Amino acid sequence: MAAEYLTIHPQTPEERKIRHVVEVLRDGGVIIYPTDTIYGLGCDIHNTRAIERVARIKGIKPQKNDFSFICHDLSHIADYARVSNQAFKLMKRLLPGPYTFILDVSSRVPKILHTNKRTVGIRIPDHSIPRAIVKELGNPIITTTIKDIEDDIVPYITDPEIIFERFQHQVDIVIDGGMGGNIPSTIIDATTDAFEIVRWGLGEIEE
Repeated sequence: MAAEYLTIHPQTPEERKIRHVVEVLRDGGVIIYPTDTIYGLGCDIHNTRAIERVARIKGIKPQKNDFSFICHDLSHIADYARVSNQAFKLMKRLLPGPYTFILDVSSRVPKILHTNKRTVGIRIPDHSIPRAIVKELGNPIITTTIKDIEDDIVPYITDPEIIFERFQHQVDIVIDGGMGGNIPSTIIDATTDAFEIVRWGLGEIEE
């Protein structure tokens, strides 16, 4: 059965559509959705079977994942990661935005996601759709990028219709929130106060 193709307004997401997406997530669904960088693939972080599905789509083992979480706001982050005062100040300045912060994981993160890892990537994207989903769901969703394995030059698929064509038999919903970007987030290691740029991406930051 093919996935549902759902168009949601990127600036003012329709509440009934967001509630529908959340119902699918709570039922173990896997979705593709827009962010302020690249379209993401994800699910509810508390649904083990859904996490395993995401891992299969990415072709990796859940325990060897490189997944990050999307949170709704800064208060959400403290529930799933340990944040120093300096890291909090930096995050407060940069978020919402195209950044992923690597932080020490807390005990509330499901074990399937950190069996071999003590850190987690946290995102608060500057995009209304994923933040509305997370707010309605009440906890973070996984985010991992959708890559175009057929194109080495432009590795990320930006057109939601093409994404639907490629992934319609692997996920439950593809959300069309307009054309996506093709530059990933800037990754900042904030596990210590000697912040380190792990990857330069869309987000700019002073050295």
